[in-house]
Amino acid sequence: MLRLLIINVIIGFWSIKIISQEIKENPFTIKWDNGTKVESKNKNFKVKFGGRIHLDHAYFSQNDDLDAAFGELDSKDGTEFRRLRFFFSGVLYKTVEFKLQMDYAGGAARLKDAYIGVKNIPVIGRVRVGHMKEPLHFDALTSSKYIPFMERAIPADLANERNNGILLMNDFFDNKLSIQTGVFRNADGFGNDKKAARDVAWTSRITTLAINNTEKEQLLHFGFSYSYRKPDKEDYKISVRPKSHLANKYISTGNIKGVETVNIINFETAFTSGPFTFQAEYLGSSVKQDLPKFSETYNFNNYYGQISYFLTGEHRPYKNSYATFGRLKPKKIFMNGGSGAWELALRYTHTDPYIAKIYMVENKVIFLLEPTGI
Repeated sequence: MLRLLIINVIIGFWSIKIISQEIKENPFTIKWDNGTKVESKNKNFKVKFGGRIHLDHAYFSQNDDLDAAFGELDSKDGTEFRRLRFFFSGVLYKTVEFKLQMDYAGGAARLKDAYIGVKNIPVIGRVRVGHMKEPLHFDALTSSKYIPFMERAIPADLANERNNGILLMNDFFDNKLSIQTGVFRNADGFGNDKKAARDVAWTSRITTLAINNTEKEQLLHFGFSYSYRKPDKEDYKISVRPKSHLANKYISTGNIKGVETVNIINFETAFTSGPFTFQAEYLGSSVKQDLPKFSETYNFNNYYGQISYFLTGEHRPYKNSYATFGRLKPKKIFMNGGSGAWELALRYTHTDPYIAKIYMVENKVIFLLEPTGI
């Protein structure tokens, strides 16, 4: 892990050195801007590298019903490095963009972003190829640096956040309308799917900014996304923790065999007014099971709503449709004559619970899901 991190750092510095040697007439400036940023005088070349460290401590308890259903807790507290990330990104000739981001949490390197793209293409807008986020839901598109909670809402657990593929996106009418669409192949934590077979996912998203008043710090965002997916292994599984990565997974469907297709729809909205932010999403997933002499469709639904308020008066900025909320800048820097930025947040989420059951149909084992009624 340490070796890979050192290699990434060396690549970053070496790339900067090569560019600066090739273009001596355009000296580079180096500054700190949410990471170390190197920029040529004519703005043709921009390189940035940085990272983040998220440390999580958790304490747990569960009621008698959960003890009876899942057994008593093995441990009532825990700690982990939730995220240990390093990224290296840049833009060449104001047109070609690239990014490499690795996560070293958990003692193993995991690929997060690895793509190259071309922007400012007439009509099309922007094209990216590689390993990147699918344009499926608002909270997952927001960087983990800018979400108010340590963990994202449950919809992010119902589909892969990142996959290998090609993505097209463009903005229209002064960014009031944005469209993203792409074709992806399911990839593991290393960006690989060596036995993809029929595996494919087509995901599209359209959003609109009904209100975007920067002077009054007001914004109203709506969005809809759809994803059609054919699993490569004909298996499908949903397992969800109660939004703590150290907690047990209380919601789990087990492996649903013989899955033919998965259809996902997502509705999203976000509203900001000064220090206040409201955000909500609804996600529905339809899983079609097709076995010999038996077929069934399971529908999973989830929704959440969250509100937050900055006690110190900051405003959550909107970056763009695909990146959603961006970097927050405190009004007064902590330990530099100020208290920093302090935010209170509350989230409510609901997921339809299902339980796995096994039946015998014509001497064949059939896996089914039924509502638990709780």
